[in-house]
Amino acid sequence: MNWGTLTRAERDAAYNNPLAVPAAATMIPAWIAESAAFRAERPGHLDIPYGARERNKWDLYPATDPKAPCIVFIHGGYWQRFGRESFTNLIAGPHAMGWSAALPGYTLCPDVTLTDIVAEINLALDWLGAHGPEHGIAGPIILSGWSAGGHLTALCLDHPAVAAGLSISGIFELGPLRDTYLNEKLRLTDTEIADLSPLRLPMSGKPLAITYGTAELPPLVADSRDLHARRSADHRPGILISVPGGNHFTIMNELRRADGLLTRHLPLLLS
Repeated sequence: MNWGTLTRAERDAAYNNPLAVPAAATMIPAWIAESAAFRAERPGHLDIPYGARERNKWDLYPATDPKAPCIVFIHGGYWQRFGRESFTNLIAGPHAMGWSAALPGYTLCPDVTLTDIVAEINLALDWLGAHGPEHGIAGPIILSGWSAGGHLTALCLDHPAVAAGLSISGIFELGPLRDTYLNEKLRLTDTEIADLSPLRLPMSGKPLAITYGTAELPPLVADSRDLHARRSADHRPGILISVPGGNHFTIMNELRRADGLLTRHLPLLLS
């Protein structure tokens, strides 16, 4: 893709997942409804504050065994949409196989900067490392996330509380976003693009599974492949998982099912 020759409309379309997958208009409301039911059935550890802002809250779903691994799932929405409550159904697979699960909220752009969001996720992980055992979560943590959450996973992988990561359909080079509709709320600075693009940073030594669907938009496929290639060149542990025919939304079915491709790979990150 020759980015410099594209029109603004073509650049916008290059990152517009709902436009590329019209079925998302029905899939996302279904996720939200399923997530509401999941939360209602497990109300014991919801809306727990980790910081001062309104969205600085955890939803925790401890397993029967406090020492079981915990998947932390960071929601997507290009850092400017949705909330943790809308994605609870996506951790149903790991939870069904005996894992704890936890979903952090974070403040959205333009109310804060992307720098602020990264700081909030690190603050949330500080809290979970210190207070998780009080809520029955004392096992190793795999940090995960989808789309914007995949980006935040890669950035926060080195947090001391995190053992490994699963980054799903992430954006790992922020430079092109400045030339799209997404930057109207992100308002990325040169410093943020340099400091918050995982492809420009030293590679973490912790295991990281990088996942994408073969039917995703080309920049997302390229970012996932490029990050894995960089990590492999630096001899960093991890795997690249391509989901045949998966698009930006259907790929999440591989996490929400206990027998899904991504769920089956989770234990490998801890081996």
